[in-house]
Amino acid sequence: MTQPLPTKQHLLAVLLEDYYHVGAFDYLIQRGQWSRFEARFEHNTIVALDLLDRFQAKVTFFSLGWIAERQPEIIREITRRGHEIAIYSNLDLTRTNPTEFKEDVLRARESLEEAGGKQVLGFRAAQRWQLKNALWALETLAAEGFSYDASIAPTMEVLRSHPERRFAHQLQLGEKQFWEFPVSTFKLPGFLMPIAGGNFFRQFPHTIIKQAVRKWHESFDAPFVMYFHVWELDRLQPRINSASSLAKIRHYRNLGKMYWVIEDYLKKYNFTSFADYLSLDTTPRPDFVKSKSVKSRDIIKVQSSEAAKVPVSIVIPCFNEESSLPYLANTLVSVEETLSDKYRPTFIFVDDCSTDKTNELLKKLFGAKANFTIVRHEKNRGVAAAIMTGIGAAKTEIVCSMDCDCTYDPHELKNMIPLLQTDVSLVTASPYHPEGKVLNVPAWRLTLSKGSSFLYRQVLRQKLATYTSCFRVYRKSAVDKLVIEEDGFLGVAELLGKLDIQRKKIVEYPATLAVRLFGYSKMKLLKTILGHLKLLSRLLKLRLSSRNTISDGSQQKLQIRDVTIK
Repeated sequence: MTQPLPTKQHLLAVLLEDYYHVGAFDYLIQRGQWSRFEARFEHNTIVALDLLDRFQAKVTFFSLGWIAERQPEIIREITRRGHEIAIYSNLDLTRTNPTEFKEDVLRARESLEEAGGKQVLGFRAAQRWQLKNALWALETLAAEGFSYDASIAPTMEVLRSHPERRFAHQLQLGEKQFWEFPVSTFKLPGFLMPIAGGNFFRQFPHTIIKQAVRKWHESFDAPFVMYFHVWELDRLQPRINSASSLAKIRHYRNLGKMYWVIEDYLKKYNFTSFADYLSLDTTPRPDFVKSKSVKSRDIIKVQSSEAAKVPVSIVIPCFNEESSLPYLANTLVSVEETLSDKYRPTFIFVDDCSTDKTNELLKKLFGAKANFTIVRHEKNRGVAAAIMTGIGAAKTEIVCSMDCDCTYDPHELKNMIPLLQTDVSLVTASPYHPEGKVLNVPAWRLTLSKGSSFLYRQVLRQKLATYTSCFRVYRKSAVDKLVIEEDGFLGVAELLGKLDIQRKKIVEYPATLAVRLFGYSKMKLLKTILGHLKLLSRLLKLRLSSRNTISDGSQQKLQIRDVTIK
């Protein structure tokens, strides 16, 4: 076994982010959704810290400022154990202007320094930068007092004129001397292959990569720059099932491998922090003053009195949603806060006889909360039946329904509820409205939904853009006596159709429909298509029958009027 060489030190960057922050999923997960996910970064960071303690390695943790704002305790624990804190940023330089970049960096530095009590001097981007495109960002970092960056990926083109830029080197940025630590690479004919860690450690055989690392160690005086993400130590993390096959391979493949790979390198080589390598002083700056800006958690909301708030019920049907419930629980915290200015929300979960641990998890997450009720079907009946059960259990005139997987953002209820005026029986979310939007939804689902909406427009009186959304606001007195024959997905359209035939007013709200992140859709495609056709036939007969009844009634009134006139 290769023994650590005291005279030769390498650099280790531990990247502090969670599974929902990663670039592989950024097309699915928006920054505003981060707080809704089950957070696992604290546990994973402790695992990383304990591993480093075993080898007495003091390294650099590059952390998102977002984490320091929400969990400053974990940043304090990192510095307490003797590690350096630096900034990790997932901003895309191609979509960020210099002002936005500077503001984001300074906010992150403030949060990290406030949490850790140490000066932050380093930066690393989640994306690999090219020097010619990122020079302005490096100049910004240098001007703001940073000492080094570890974001650049060296290329053969650059090395032809500047071979030293494959290794740690200094740049002259204005009047500032600034260190750059490029990602470590293995030189192959025509290109440089990254061998620094993370995805490369997981995707390529360990035997090959460790030989490349060993060759670097034996060939160069410059430090090898290694890295890993704390989520790579967590093989039990939640799965984002809507991700592409390539994204799943990139993120989940060989997660169980990373712990022992890092352990193996810690046995063989000495690692230190970037600050210690450069002999930087990370004690707090003498001029460091906490910002006086008011943060969101400090804002005191002025709310209506309890008596003035309107009571509303929110029905959430659930069937085998174990994987979605932690995300839902975090989402409902902010939904309840958003609605509480004007409303008194109560939540009704209807477990449609789930066969997984949905019921147990519902009780664990919500069972002790006074304004949460859990109802369970003794047999699986379908989403429409679950919604009708929830409406029946509601004690309020205003009843909302939402998807357990949050494919529609439930925060939009604050805008939908006011649309339920006295003459309105139903407000329905409409992603196909001209002002609505659809994000990452599979083509087959869009085709089915838009096609069925086209057919319902031909049959029903009110010409809506969307007829099949479960995200709605109901007037209970208008719907709780309706007889719905279809218990599943079709029942959602049937309910709207029967209100339309009764000449009840229905209002659309333009909304965004996103792909579900956890679990899988329970919809059976062929069965649903045939079911829509049969339902359309029944609704057409009902409408014609209703029209004839109205016509007969009008004739009778006309005859009575004629007799009266005579």
